[in-house]
Amino acid sequence: MFLSTFEKQLDGKRRIVVPQDYRAALSGPTDGVFVFPSIRSNCLEGGGQALFDRYGAMADELEFGDELRDSIERNVFGEMQRLSFDTAGRITLPESLCDQFGLTDWVAVVGMRDRFEIWERDAYRAQRAADREFARQGLADMRSRQRSQRLGGAA
Repeated sequence: MFLSTFEKQLDGKRRIVVPQDYRAALSGPTDGVFVFPSIRSNCLEGGGQALFDRYGAMADELEFGDELRDSIERNVFGEMQRLSFDTAGRITLPESLCDQFGLTDWVAVVGMRDRFEIWERDAYRAQRAADREFARQGLADMRSRQRSQRLGGAA
């Protein structure tokens, strides 16, 4: 499980140290991580074999040749990079992905339970603020619907 947020500095070779807790969560058949451009956010998404399998299963729910399946497979698997850990627990981010998301200096590595994201630090700070407001409003809306359902069910 990937938890917490870590701010890390990329070195001159675009390497970052993957947090020890994340490396432990990745134990499996590959000695590293899979990363690819996130479909939903302006960042990299990463994880281990379980994330790879989850996206495969999602694509497999769609018929072969389905336009959405093709799009998911192109965007996830076609852009995916397998990155191995070096002896210090670092991964080297591909230059093309760094350029795409403006990853030049400081990054935020954000745990999201079964996956993690790598953001340009300032972009993540802005997203975090927007997410907090969205979550507050969404939770208030959800509670309001639940109250209405309880009252409607009791009447």
